[in-house]
Amino acid sequence: MDGEIEARGPGVMAGYYNRPESNNETFTDDGWFRTGDIGEIDADGFLRITDRKKELFKTSGGKYIAPSRIEQMIRASRFVSQSVLIGDGRKFPAALIVPNFEMLESYARHKGFDLKTPGQFCGDSRIIDLIERQVEARTVEISQYEKVKRIALLENEMTVEGGELTPTLKLRRRVIDEKYKSVIDKIYDDAETEKAN
Repeated sequence: MDGEIEARGPGVMAGYYNRPESNNETFTDDGWFRTGDIGEIDADGFLRITDRKKELFKTSGGKYIAPSRIEQMIRASRFVSQSVLIGDGRKFPAALIVPNFEMLESYARHKGFDLKTPGQFCGDSRIIDLIERQVEARTVEISQYEKVKRIALLENEMTVEGGELTPTLKLRRRVIDEKYKSVIDKIYDDAETEKAN
């Protein structure tokens, strides 16, 4: 069960005319309409949409993760500008994060760190530790299998022009996976190396 919202009733279409393949994709065997949305019932009994099914990814352990909700939690940090959850087919979720460099500059001045460029910020262990703590603090309520185990900081914003965002500013996950393949591979290779030692 992946949490997809299904609907049935007089206001829901009965199916596609002369399109059995489409009907098989769109309806369950017992006639429920698959909405394509992922949701959950809150404490008050209200249905809350949390993600789109096509955004889900599955870890190598077989757990489905809806990335948008977790990415929003991470972006709640004033030190984070953009975040992308990764981990499809991998052992654990990780995050690519574009820091809010303006906030980091202020933080660095306050702490007396001599950091000036995005590259210096992204490579500094004190900044990486700060962002890791921010991620952990903002994702305390999610399940253990959804927890971000590793992060990588990116120097450049993801943009429409760069191909990482659609014109409506949605993440182009496939493009991001390809563009940052070496960064993503390093996250998981480093985790394997540490585990082996």
